[in-house]
Amino acid sequence: MRPIVYTAFMSIDGVVEGPGGEPGYRNSGWTFQDIEFVPEAYEIKGREQNEATALMLGRISYESFLQVWPSMTDEFPGYNAMPKFVVSSSLGAADLVDNWGETTILRDLDEVRELREGDGGPIIVHGSATLARNLSDAGLIDRYHLLVFPVVLGAGKSMWSDTDKDKQLLELTESERFANGVQKLVYNVVR
Repeated sequence: MRPIVYTAFMSIDGVVEGPGGEPGYRNSGWTFQDIEFVPEAYEIKGREQNEATALMLGRISYESFLQVWPSMTDEFPGYNAMPKFVVSSSLGAADLVDNWGETTILRDLDEVRELREGDGGPIIVHGSATLARNLSDAGLIDRYHLLVFPVVLGAGKSMWSDTDKDKQLLELTESERFANGVQKLVYNVVR
């Protein structure tokens, strides 16, 4: 089985939308506004890139990331080289770029489940709030890597579903608080 790991910058109230300055969200860029940059808080991001064997994104995140990540050869060499899976019912092969490595479109969660049950290493999911909610509801996320920022945004896309479902326990496997108030929380999903 290939574990699926969801990684996110998250506000205290669970918002993951627009952390880096993506357009269309009124609080866009909230991870860098008013919060001191502390390099050690981002150590987990380098580790994720080294441990992951594939990158999974929803359509909106794919379209957003492909505008920037392929040209960031020094920052994201691992992500740029690894296979990508885009979960989308509307994206077509003509919508994929050819300068960002091998990319496969998965049409539904059954195809995600089939990929997860195959051989290989961890699959990391960035951004993709809608995909994260759907994966979580389907029991397809195995681990969460969260950098929780000391900010309340009030509104915005959340990674957490409001679906009435059975309780899901998480096991904290790693945590650290940084000087800027950011907290690193790594949870395994208890099955």
